[in-house]
Amino acid sequence: MTTTAQLDRLLRARSVAIVGASEKPGALGNAVLRNLERHGFDGTIHLINPKRPVIEGRQALGGVDELPAGVDAAVLAIPGPAVVATLRQLAERGVGAAIVFSAGFAEGGEDGVAAQAEITRIASDSGMVVLGPNCLGATSHLTGLPLTFVEVAANQGALPGVGIVSQSGAMAVVLGTVLQAKDLAVSVSVSTGNEAASGVEEFVEYLVDEPNTKAIGMVVEHFRAPARFLAAARRARAAGKAIVLLHPGTSSAARESAATHTGALAGDWAVMSTLVRRAGVLLVDSLEELADTLDLAVRCPGITRGGIAVLTESGAFKALTLDLAERLALDLPTLSPSTQQAMRAALPDFIPVSNPMDLTAQSLVDPDLYRKMLAPLVADERIGTIVLAIIQTDERTSTLKLGPIVTALRELQLAKPIVFAGLDEGATVPAQYIRDLRSLGVPYFPTPDRAFRALGRLGQLQATQDAEAIPHAVTLSPGEGTLPEYLSKRLLAEVGIPFPDGSFVTRVDEAVAVAQRIGYPVVLKAQAAALSHKSDAGGVLLGITDDDALRTAWHTLESNISRHAPGVTLDGVLVERMGGRGVELILGARNDPDWGPILLVGFGGVQAEILKDVRLLPADLSAREIAQELRSLKSGALLDGWRGSAKLDVEAVAAIATMLGAVVRGTSAIQEIDLNPVIAYPAGRGAITLDALIIASSPGQGNPA
Repeated sequence: MTTTAQLDRLLRARSVAIVGASEKPGALGNAVLRNLERHGFDGTIHLINPKRPVIEGRQALGGVDELPAGVDAAVLAIPGPAVVATLRQLAERGVGAAIVFSAGFAEGGEDGVAAQAEITRIASDSGMVVLGPNCLGATSHLTGLPLTFVEVAANQGALPGVGIVSQSGAMAVVLGTVLQAKDLAVSVSVSTGNEAASGVEEFVEYLVDEPNTKAIGMVVEHFRAPARFLAAARRARAAGKAIVLLHPGTSSAARESAATHTGALAGDWAVMSTLVRRAGVLLVDSLEELADTLDLAVRCPGITRGGIAVLTESGAFKALTLDLAERLALDLPTLSPSTQQAMRAALPDFIPVSNPMDLTAQSLVDPDLYRKMLAPLVADERIGTIVLAIIQTDERTSTLKLGPIVTALRELQLAKPIVFAGLDEGATVPAQYIRDLRSLGVPYFPTPDRAFRALGRLGQLQATQDAEAIPHAVTLSPGEGTLPEYLSKRLLAEVGIPFPDGSFVTRVDEAVAVAQRIGYPVVLKAQAAALSHKSDAGGVLLGITDDDALRTAWHTLESNISRHAPGVTLDGVLVERMGGRGVELILGARNDPDWGPILLVGFGGVQAEILKDVRLLPADLSAREIAQELRSLKSGALLDGWRGSAKLDVEAVAAIATMLGAVVRGTSAIQEIDLNPVIAYPAGRGAITLDALIIASSPGQGNPA
C-alpha cells in the first residue's frame, strides 16, 4: 500500500532529476525544465545527459549513477527501450518517485507487456512510486511543481481547489484548462497512463486527506483496484469532498453468461456505475458536465440540501425550466406562504408569484427587484439553492442587470448557494461581472441547461447521503460449481427465501407420494448441475393433475433429457406444487469479480429478455429502498394496480431481494444467484420463487471486495 509519505516524494518533491535533459526546444526534457523554471521551483534540479555537460547554463551529469542518493523524483524523458534499465539505476540510488513519459509498453505487444511487468516489479521491490508509463506526468500547484512536458499555467483562482486524477494525460490537461478558465484553482493534476505501479486509486486516497483539495475530478477508463477506490470514495463523502467521475464505456457489450440472466444483464459499466454512485461518486456523461459539476461542488458545497428556486425573465423559459426539472428530477417546491407574501408586496400586480418566477422585463424598470426577490427566498426553509436564469443580449443590458445583482449579493451576504445561469451564450458579457460573481462563490454558466444538469448530478449525492443502514450480511456454505435447482433452493430456504411446497426424489413412486402429500396439480423438473437451462431440454413438465398423469410425465421427462441432453445424468427430479398466477419478476445477485456484490431486480419473461426492464442495485439496500427501485422500473405501474388490477405485494418481493443482497455480501464464494421467475401476488399474499440457480467458486476465489 503506497503511503502519503511516498506520494509526497512525487507531489512535494524538493529535488528533481530530469533523465534525458535537453537544450532542444520542443524536446520533452527541455519542456520539463522550462516548466520548473517558469513556476519558480526553488528545489534542486539535476540534469542528466551523457552528451551535454552543460544545459541551459546548468551543469549536467553524465548518468544516473552520478546522482546523489535520495533524490525525491526523477522524470524519464528517454526512449522506451532505455526505461527499465534506468529505473533499476534510480532504485539503486534511492530515488523516491519516477515519471515515465514513454509509450509502447502494455499497449505495444508481448515485449511491451514484459517490460511493463518489470517496471511493476522494480517499483514493488524498491518502494519507488512510478507514474506511467505512457503518461503526461503530474503537476502539483501545492508547491509549484510541474513535472510534465505540457506547458502549465499558474492557477488563476486561489486554493483550495480541484484535484485531477486521470488515466488520460490529454483529458487531464483539458480539464485543468477548463477549470482555470472558470477561475477555479487546481491543487494537483496527475496523469497515470498505463499504471504499471501506481494507479488512480492511491492518488484519490492521497487527495481525500489533502487539505488544499476541495473536490476531485476523474477521467478513468478502467479501475484496477475497484474495492480500494470505493473505500476511498466513501471516505471522501464522509469528509465532504465530492468526487466527480467521467468513465467512458457505456456502449461496451455486457459480460455474457450462459448460466444466468443475472450474469448476462450485469455488464461491466452498469455494475461500476451502480456501485460508485452508492459510494457517493457523481458520475457524469461529458467533459463539459465534469467541469460544470466540479464548479458547483467547489463553490456551493451545501447545494445538495433543499429545493431549487428559479428567478427568470421569460414565461416561455419558465415552462422550459419546468420540463427540464421534471426530466432531471429537480425539486422546484412551492414557495412558503410568507415568501409568497413578501414577493407579492414587491411585485407589480401583473406579475404572479410562482416557482420558477418570471420577473418579465420589470428588472430594467426596477433594478432593485433582484434584491427584493432574493431576500425572502433565502429566508424560505423549503429553498436550498437559488438559480438566477437571467437574459443577456448585449453589453449594455448585461451591465444594467449584472451590476445590481452583484451589489445585492455583496450586501445581502446570502447563506444559501446562488447559481448564475445566464441565457447569454453569444452575448457580450463584461468579464468583470463574471469574475465578481465567482469571487462571491457564485458559479457562472452561459446556459441554464448546463447549470440544471450539474445541479441534477449534485442531487445524486443527496440520495447517497440519505441512504439507510446496511442490512446484516449472511454466510452460507454453497460448495463449488453450478448447483442444481433442488440444492440451490435447499440452501436459500435456510435463510427464508420462499419456494413452492415439494421435494426432491429419485424414483417415480416417491414422486407420486410427494404429489399426494402436497396436492395436485404439480410440476416435474429434471435436476442436474449440467441442466441450468432445463426447459430447453424438455426438462420441465407442468400441470400434472393425477397419479397416472404423473407416471406418464416421469417417463416423458426421462425421454426428453435422453433425446435433448444425451450426455447428462440426472440427480433426480423435483416435484413441486403448481403456483398460482401472478406477475413474473426476476431477482438476481452476483459477486462481480472486480467490483463485488451487486443485485438485479426486474420484470421477468419478455420484459427481462427483450425489453430488459431491469435495474442493477447495490447489495446493501434496505427493503424499503428496493421497493422504491422496483416501482421505478419501466413497467413499475403494474405493481401498484394498473387500470383496476390488484396491487401486488411489492414489500414481499423486496424482502427476498434484500436477503439475496445479504447472502452475496456475506458469502464471497457465491458468484451468482438467479431467481427466475419470482411470482408476485396481490398485496398481503406474498411472493414465491419458482426457480433458483446458484453458481459458486472454488475456495479462495471469491470477490475482492
